[in-house]
Amino acid sequence: MRWVKVIAAGSVSMAAFVTVAMAQEGLELSLPLACEPHKTCFIQSYVDLDPSPGVRDYRCGGATYEKHNGIDFRLLSADAAKQGFAVIASADGKVKATRDGVQDIFLREGKPEDVKSRECGNGAVIDHGNGWETQYCHMMMGSIAVSKGQAVKRGEKLGNVGFSGMADFAHVHFTVRRNGEVVDPFLPDVTDGACQKDIKSTGLWQPAAIAPFAYRNGEIITTGFTGGAPSLDALEKSHTAVEALKAESPALLFYARFINLLAGDRLRIVIDGPGGTLVEQLSEPLEKNKATYISYAGKKRREVPWQQGRYEARAEIVRDGGVIAAAVGQHDMAPVKAP
Repeated sequence: MRWVKVIAAGSVSMAAFVTVAMAQEGLELSLPLACEPHKTCFIQSYVDLDPSPGVRDYRCGGATYEKHNGIDFRLLSADAAKQGFAVIASADGKVKATRDGVQDIFLREGKPEDVKSRECGNGAVIDHGNGWETQYCHMMMGSIAVSKGQAVKRGEKLGNVGFSGMADFAHVHFTVRRNGEVVDPFLPDVTDGACQKDIKSTGLWQPAAIAPFAYRNGEIITTGFTGGAPSLDALEKSHTAVEALKAESPALLFYARFINLLAGDRLRIVIDGPGGTLVEQLSEPLEKNKATYISYAGKKRREVPWQQGRYEARAEIVRDGGVIAAAVGQHDMAPVKAP
């Protein structure tokens, strides 16, 4: 199996960005994976347009990281990926290259040298003609469903979302290039790292395809009640990896998982129970941006079991004095079972 040399995910210099006059001509993109936006999949990172050591996404926000050369469409966890989420061709074309056989292991559990020259993990490159190509990285080992030279249609399955290569969460890294140079599909005519805060165009994307992914720089991806402190690392492996809340649990907690928080953001959690408000907590402002984050609040149990009935909670991202994102949850507490 041969693999053409391509730019590794997350390792592009700003010199790679070029002006693409009439960029939409000849290429129109649909989503590179089959999922439910803001429910089973989320945009974790955009292309970094900033030529300096800082970061800047196409809307002038911070939902990216240094020299990131594509769009990361993430899933809730590695366990979610194992259920099978298809990576699909975003436009018609011919398969230029594929790779398979790289294990799905979070990078923090391995070593960078283990994936040297294979940072993309298992993936595919599709040639769309007229100098355009798309690359799909970090697919599940053994899932590659196409081969070099094969003609593919928009929406055809290429493989499954995984976490092979240089990945610390389950996602597909999607890169667009023209004549070998990286193009931001949201802002294809970018020059000198310029961004557009109030952009109306959908760039290379089909308007109906990208509409569900309205830009968000700060999002709550999951919430839940639990009887013990949750772990962000554990939740990246399994989004259900929390201690079940029961009447005899030592604590009653509500947690929220966040992506793309900004320095200065504050996180509010309010829990109401059968007897009224149990907790109302507002965090101190974050000292720096957080690509992924978890926050929780609650109370420890006294000697008596938790009161039977419904518990409701709300998590919020507070930015510049206003709430930019919120999510709610509820839990019906059953009585302690008789011995």
